[in-house]
Amino acid sequence: MTPSRDPEPLAGATGGAPPPVGRLLIIRPSALGDVCRTVPVLASLRAAYPRATIDWLVQDTFAEAIVAHPALTSVVPFPRARFGWLARRLRLTEILRYLGELRRARYDLVIDCQGLARSGIFAWATRSARRVGYANSPEAAWLAYTDRVHADLSMHAVDRMLALVRAIGVPVTADMRLFAPARALEMIDRDPVLREPFMVVAPTSRWPGKRWPPERFVEVIHRVLDAMNGTGVGAGIGRVVMVGAASERPQCALITRLAASEPRLIDRVGATGVGELMALVARSSLVLGNDSAVLHMAVGFDRPIVGLYGPTHVSRVGPYGRERDVIRHVREGDRIDHKDDASGKALMDRIGVEEVAAAVIARLGSSARRPRAAGT
Repeated sequence: MTPSRDPEPLAGATGGAPPPVGRLLIIRPSALGDVCRTVPVLASLRAAYPRATIDWLVQDTFAEAIVAHPALTSVVPFPRARFGWLARRLRLTEILRYLGELRRARYDLVIDCQGLARSGIFAWATRSARRVGYANSPEAAWLAYTDRVHADLSMHAVDRMLALVRAIGVPVTADMRLFAPARALEMIDRDPVLREPFMVVAPTSRWPGKRWPPERFVEVIHRVLDAMNGTGVGAGIGRVVMVGAASERPQCALITRLAASEPRLIDRVGATGVGELMALVARSSLVLGNDSAVLHMAVGFDRPIVGLYGPTHVSRVGPYGRERDVIRHVREGDRIDHKDDASGKALMDRIGVEEVAAAVIARLGSSARRPRAAGT
């Protein structure tokens, strides 16, 4: 934990002198895409409290998504995997020690952007005089908050989180910028395979109903590679880089077979940490993918995107401010539930190869005239 900076008045406080705010904590442990799109909360708080300490409690495996952000003082890592192992064996000493550290940090203001039981416990454990969260949080997380904010569930996830900040009188800014770790950027910049401009393909998803068929990704990649051979709008890139987690390699089997015989298709599935993934996205000419964290990263680095969506509400969880870059075909009466594999697959199957390839090649033509992100 870092030492406190000079306290500042709490924006929006009422009733007498405002309490001092020298230390603030954002709670958003997971998931990776949600962590990436929580940065406007950090940016808004930093603008309001330029001298305050602002820490972020985040799952340790996702820390690289935010560690380089200039508005952040420090990361408070949550070792989820280790705590899960301990909890199953009723060995609670380390968990209690972690909660005790949160209390000893003496935060003046805590904002729980996750709103689940676990994050509510973290907020409660700080014993901060002001703990802000959603009044309609599930799993009774709202019991942990001193300030309970009503935020419409139909709002976009980013706007819902910013509602927590606005409720305490802090002016909000939808600053989505992300910052890749310098070490990761250097690795990508030194990689001889990536010296030519490249696009990123993220063909995986945790939920089967959110996956576009892999054979269609293969067809789109073929068409983009063919366009590279000509002098048309697709000729501005030299490589296609496929990304995903190691556990997702089975989803990519068709595409990895293509990579084995096509040197311009680079297989990085399971080969990048979060920092390297961010650097790849930051340096890319375009990102094509299912509803996944990689698309939210691309928004944070202001990269061109083509998002493939089906059983999720783009207005709530789509790429923030970039809904126009999503391909989705939903009809009245369709079931929208990403946990329903059958209905989700039916929606994803409506997305055709022709329209995706055309969108990718058109955006690549535009991105050839657009500078790559410098890491922000």
